[in-house]
Parts: sequence; C-alpha cells; structure tokens
Amino acid sequence: MQSVVRAIYPPQCVACETLTEAEHGLCGPCWAQTAFISGLVCDTCGALQMGTDEGERVQCDECMTIARPWDQGRAALEYKGIGRRLVLGLKHGDRLDLTWPAAGWMAVRAAALVKENTVIVPVPLHWSRLVKRRYNQAAALAVDLGKHLKRPVFVDALVRLERTKPLDGVGRAARFDMLSGKIQPHPKRSAALRDKSVLIVDDVMTSGATLAAAAEAARMAGAANVSIVTLARVVKDT
Repeated sequence: MQSVVRAIYPPQCVACETLTEAEHGLCGPCWAQTAFISGLVCDTCGALQMGTDEGERVQCDECMTIARPWDQGRAALEYKGIGRRLVLGLKHGDRLDLTWPAAGWMAVRAAALVKENTVIVPVPLHWSRLVKRRYNQAAALAVDLGKHLKRPVFVDALVRLERTKPLDGVGRAARFDMLSGKIQPHPKRSAALRDKSVLIVDDVMTSGATLAAAAEAARMAGAANVSIVTLARVVKDT
C-alpha cells in the first residue's frame, strides 16, 4: 500500500516541490541554500558566532546587553532566504506539513539542552488569533519536537492574556513593553512545570520579547530552569 501511495504522491522538497528520494525533506539545491545554524553559537539565543567552538560559553552582543529570563537557547536556521520562506509558510500558509522536518532540525540543535526532567512547552497564541488562524504553529512544532526528543509536551501550560497588535516594524523596547506580563501560567495546567526543566518552543526569535514573557511565566509556574529553541533566528546583516 505504501508503494502505491508513493507512486501517486511521490516525495517532494518541502521548499520547492522538486521530487526527492525521501519524504519531509529538502532537495539538494534547497538544502545547500538553507542557512542552517551549526558550529559556534550564542549559548543564550543560538545565533551563529564567528570563531571555532572550543567548548566555552559565548554570547552574542545582543544577549550580552539584554537580560534574558532563560538559561540557554538554540535555533535551527537563520531567518533569511529559504529559512524565512519556511517560517512564513508555516505561520501564514497552512503549511503544517513542515512541522515534522522543522522539528527534526530543531531537535538536533536542542538535544544538548534536554535533561531527564525536561518538558516541552510552546509559546501560547491568544484565543482570538487561534480561532482565526486555526492552529498555533509553535504548538504544532512543540508536539513534533516532543516526538523527536521523546519528551512530554504540555501545549496549554501557558496562556496569553491579551491579544497584542502585530509586532512587525515595532522597536525592541516597545516589543518588550507590549508583551510584559501578557503571558501567564495556566491556572489549572501549569503545575506540570513545577521543578521541571522547561524547553519553550517558538517558530522565530526576533527581539526575544515573546520568549522572555513565556520564560517568565514558566518561572512563575515553578520551573527549575528554562531554555528556548526556535526554528529560526533573525540575525543582523553583517
């Protein structure tokens, strides 16, 4: 039956729809053009850094100047080119077929952050946006990430209290002001985070304001430590 299905629906590249040998992956050219993050990275946000990884903790300039309420962070891709196209497809294009390969790439980067008591929690979406969009892309990524890492996922441990306006074009300080206190522990479901290592999941990190609000909420719920992982990280052009 599987061979019949593959004959009718052969595997395609998730970025360009070129036929591929394996499902849920990129073709060779798209893989080569995707800015995967590896090597020396900022230990706090996962942004790629200049130099060689010698096992010492490093931080990017941004994370050295902004207090981050989480312990460590990683990202799978830089938010540009094909990476940006994949994030936008997942976020606005109903491309839920992307969550499995995307979560796989995130799992590679996040594996070093996982402990025996790690639980996975997505950044929450306000209910009104969830109704309009029909899904929370961060939650979809978290569910598949949990399967890759074999860790429990609590999709509703945190809640977003208010619907904030879109953050596109909003400055860093304004982003943090807008999101401060807007994410809280769920009054009935956040107990699952108490004394746990919490790994917070989102699709993309820009300023880190949304992740900061989620991390603070996880700490309010009693998390022992908090890390973050995103599919993509916005980086400044050099």
